[in-house]
Amino acid sequence: MYYSHPLTSPAMTAAPLSHYNRLITVTGEGKVSTAPKRAIIVLGVITESPSLATAQSENASAVTNVINALLSLNIPREQIQTVTYRIEIQYNYEDGTQILRGYRVTHLLQITIDRVEQTGLVVDTAVNSGANFVSSIRFTVPNLEIYYNQALSTAIQNAESKANTIASTLGVTLIRTPVKITEETQVIEPPIPFQASLLTEGAAVPTPIQPGELEIRAVLRVQYTYF
Repeated sequence: MYYSHPLTSPAMTAAPLSHYNRLITVTGEGKVSTAPKRAIIVLGVITESPSLATAQSENASAVTNVINALLSLNIPREQIQTVTYRIEIQYNYEDGTQILRGYRVTHLLQITIDRVEQTGLVVDTAVNSGANFVSSIRFTVPNLEIYYNQALSTAIQNAESKANTIASTLGVTLIRTPVKITEETQVIEPPIPFQASLLTEGAAVPTPIQPGELEIRAVLRVQYTYF
């Protein structure tokens, strides 16, 4: 006669807790600040007229004057480029009736300069030459990835410091090599953003543009194991 042995209880066959279940997850942040070395200015001309041909002609003339004035500042032509050219039909509404008012032509230029101290001069020169709209002024640096990599290095150090603090508090030993790293965000925080719409012509005081400092920030989500 044969007897079957009872199955081993789950408690007797359960594997030891894997060290991969012993996780500490932290967020590491790194920041690098640097003075901007490049300004990117978007400005241009908006014209309106009942006649499309007139609006286009006046716009083209004004933009040509602006470009020539910028070239006189020794800005290379390849650093002046059109980023927006738009024609819009303008309407009035009377008693629910749509009536053609005219046309609006918008021509915006992007000017890139490597002498950020000339930003105000560039804006003033363009406005005095016919520009009547400034969309934005943005400051940056060449080779931005160099600064971002520095921020990443600081972020991983920050993560390890946090994980060590947690492990020490728990009375466990941290394994310094992470099991997982996730890049959360890359943030470039601009210094003193500048926005303007229609500008006053013939301003007596030069436009004061302060570049300040750029802050490049990296955020990592890091998982460590411990024993």
